[in-house]
Amino acid sequence: MVLSTSAFSGCVIGLLLCTATGSRLFYGGRPSGGFLAPPPTNIPVEDLPKERYFTQKLDHFDAMNTSTWQQRYFTNDSFWNKGVGPVFLMIGGEGPANPAWNVEGAWMLYAQENRALTIQLEHRFYGKSHPTPDVSVENLHFLTSEQALADLAYFRENMSQVLNTGDAKWIAFGGSYSGALAAWLRLKYPHLFYAAVATSGPVQAQLNFVEYAEVVRDSLATSSEDCVMAVQNATIALEKLVTTDAGRAELTSKFKLCTALDSDSKNVSSFAESAAGNIFGIVQYNKDNRAFEGAVGMNITIDTICSIMLNKSIGDELSRYAALNSLLLETYKTKCLDISYTAMINELKSTELKSDAIAGRMWFYQTCNEFGYYQTSDSKNQPFGSLFPLSFFIDQCTAVFGSQFDKAHIERGITWTNENYGGKNFSATRVLFPNGSIDPWHALGIIDRLLGSSRSIYITGTAHCANMYPPVSTDLPSLQMARLEVSEQLKLWVSL
Repeated sequence: MVLSTSAFSGCVIGLLLCTATGSRLFYGGRPSGGFLAPPPTNIPVEDLPKERYFTQKLDHFDAMNTSTWQQRYFTNDSFWNKGVGPVFLMIGGEGPANPAWNVEGAWMLYAQENRALTIQLEHRFYGKSHPTPDVSVENLHFLTSEQALADLAYFRENMSQVLNTGDAKWIAFGGSYSGALAAWLRLKYPHLFYAAVATSGPVQAQLNFVEYAEVVRDSLATSSEDCVMAVQNATIALEKLVTTDAGRAELTSKFKLCTALDSDSKNVSSFAESAAGNIFGIVQYNKDNRAFEGAVGMNITIDTICSIMLNKSIGDELSRYAALNSLLLETYKTKCLDISYTAMINELKSTELKSDAIAGRMWFYQTCNEFGYYQTSDSKNQPFGSLFPLSFFIDQCTAVFGSQFDKAHIERGITWTNENYGGKNFSATRVLFPNGSIDPWHALGIIDRLLGSSRSIYITGTAHCANMYPPVSTDLPSLQMARLEVSEQLKLWVSL
């Protein structure tokens, strides 16, 4: 089931929920670790940077609230010319911070070139950074992008003294949600952060993100228009079968569902979204260099989708759609596809920090409170049918967080976000906006504007956060040029 909802541990926007026996492989554009997956590294865990903790304010906007909590961060000073070199700050997103990022990734090459100190700060409420003892709706009041930005500013003000960074320039990095945060950080705290690299950042909050499925359609078409038509034909067959008992029984068997698909509209929507989500997830991360030790599925690409969807020996288009689902279940070692709407809602309702779905709850809260980003089937210019409309997602917000989180509440939050940060009318200096043409999230990013000393870098043929991962010999020329452009701009900024 894909719920529209991107970080530093898993560059996406949505949420993946898993159990030992069943899973939703991709939910709302967000995999289990968050939008930005860790980079590949062969460094033993014991040799990675050790976690450290910073005493952070609970509420930056209430002078009467003196509560504090411990925020996790990682550093690497291997390349740092102390007191002279810049400080590169990687912003955590909607998942745990991963120390692999302090030894790998394109930004570490930039750090070496500029003799920079690298710091990665985990986002409040994610990973081990717990401001509150649980994540009740009352406590989630402290989970906002504005509080997260203030965390970064307060951290920078204090750590510059602790680390004795002097007049060194601080430059922010982020990907996906944290890419948007990087841009917003430069906008809100220009006196503290000299520049930012905001990769794949969806800076425009939007309730009904119909463009997501449209870009997925266009990305499939880069392999074959026949592939798009095959997915559409499979969806037509699926939408016909869900209307009868016999048809639902057939779908239950073909797609290896954990529970029998019934006529409940929420379960039907959940199933249709899950089937589409299989393709959404593959397209979003198509050929990204994000495999890391123990990871699976990185070799499943748009070409894989189309090779299956055009393989007549498998059977009709619906059988091929089901075969893709089976491939993913086998790859991720899950026995069945869990499409139960009730089970999903119950998981998202859990307020205990030890819950497996806790990051999903927190990111979902942010979408219901600030961003929207719901990847619906409401556009006619996509091949995934019409069974997961906007109302399906809004109903989830009220079911999980209460009746006050209705459409009007979500729309007010989105309006505030765009008024506060500017949306696509963003205006701040010294920000780079790399985005990939394959990545559906580029539709909410800045891709075709020159903003004085800020500018977009549109990377043809690449997916979500591709430029952040370590280079490999098979990288497209456009990706190689994008990394070089970022490198040269950073050198210029540091030298000024």
